[in-house]
Amino acid sequence: MLIVDTALARRAEEGRPVQVGLFGAGYMAKCIVSQVVRYMPGLRIAAICNRTVSAAQSAYLGAGVEREQVVTVGSAGALTDALQQGRFAITDDPHLLCEAGGLDVLIDATGHVEYGARITLAAIAAGRHMVSMNAELDATVGPELKARADRAGVILTGCDGDQPGVQINLLRFVKSIGLRPLICGNIKGLQDRYRTPETQAAFAREWGQTPTMVTSFADGTKISMEQAIVANATGMTVERRGMIGLHHTGHVDDMTGLYDIDRIRSLGGIVDYVVGPRPGPGVFVFAEAQDDMQRHYLRYGKLGDGPLYSFYMPWHLTAIETPLSAARVVLFSDRVIAPLGPPVVDVVATAKTDLVAGSSLDGLGGFMTYGVCERYDLVRRDGLLPMGLADGCKLRRNVSKDQVLTWSDVIPPASGIAHELRRAQDLSFPV
Repeated sequence: MLIVDTALARRAEEGRPVQVGLFGAGYMAKCIVSQVVRYMPGLRIAAICNRTVSAAQSAYLGAGVEREQVVTVGSAGALTDALQQGRFAITDDPHLLCEAGGLDVLIDATGHVEYGARITLAAIAAGRHMVSMNAELDATVGPELKARADRAGVILTGCDGDQPGVQINLLRFVKSIGLRPLICGNIKGLQDRYRTPETQAAFAREWGQTPTMVTSFADGTKISMEQAIVANATGMTVERRGMIGLHHTGHVDDMTGLYDIDRIRSLGGIVDYVVGPRPGPGVFVFAEAQDDMQRHYLRYGKLGDGPLYSFYMPWHLTAIETPLSAARVVLFSDRVIAPLGPPVVDVVATAKTDLVAGSSLDGLGGFMTYGVCERYDLVRRDGLLPMGLADGCKLRRNVSKDQVLTWSDVIPPASGIAHELRRAQDLSFPV
């Protein structure tokens, strides 16, 4: 972080800000634009692609950009010209951001699995680096996309500010001082599997978010996606389907004695979450020392007697931090978080209520399903339905509440890039 701020200040002094193309103009994207325009002179959101172009314009105007500085473009050449003139480009054609000259890195702030898959593939094909806020896509087909990006020689990474990236930043610190991480954890204030867009409508209105988005936070789907990403980036696994998911009202430091350390060691480390501790929201890493010298100085540093030692961040600032990820990629070729290789943990669709044959599933943050973590080898063995691919699947038979869905329970949509990527991923990483 300290290296990044110095490097960005130098780029600002030289008049060479990092040029960023942004996909999306919604809740998170608007904050990214405001942060960069107002407070990060070493970065520049040079272009926005959104399916509704007026929303992209509003994002710029809301950040203080003059209206005459914003130009709608319909070709890669027009976008390139706009950037050379120092103007801000908006479009509804995602291919323009991939093909135009002058952009250093792209950010996906959409959170939509199918659209995210399309733009990520386009970016890889065009040789563009991509920072993704799309946890849903990453948890579903991240290993396949990462492998394709590697073959193309481009960087595909998750972002700072969201819990997975913050956990990996903390884990990297813990490893850098010679400790052995055993638990990567996510702190939640609420967990209720049966929340729906109807129950979350008021909260969504208060914060200017969509009901489905906030429902995915409340029903555990989002945190499952996030911890699957961390598992795939570390090689850690889950202790059980759905994770342990402790409820704890004390401080996160007081949780170090609540885990079976021998069990966790035998698994090679786990990802998990906890509901209700202080301080929150945020993330934690529990690690063990490797010798008596470390244990002595950890105790001197007031971290207790072990065997687990608590490290935590009491915040994750989402889009406020995300622009730093673009700087890390362009200036240092540094990924925030990405799969190590084969998938380790997946997220599977589970019935939120009794489901009726013939119904079409409504996907993430809906009325019908929630997502839980499961080991990837068990998902493949039992033919379980990934949560990120549930949307639009038609039920062949009735499914009882809290039953995990399988591929045999549904008829998938006739086509879809995400489904194609998942089939490719399953072939690339056989169990």
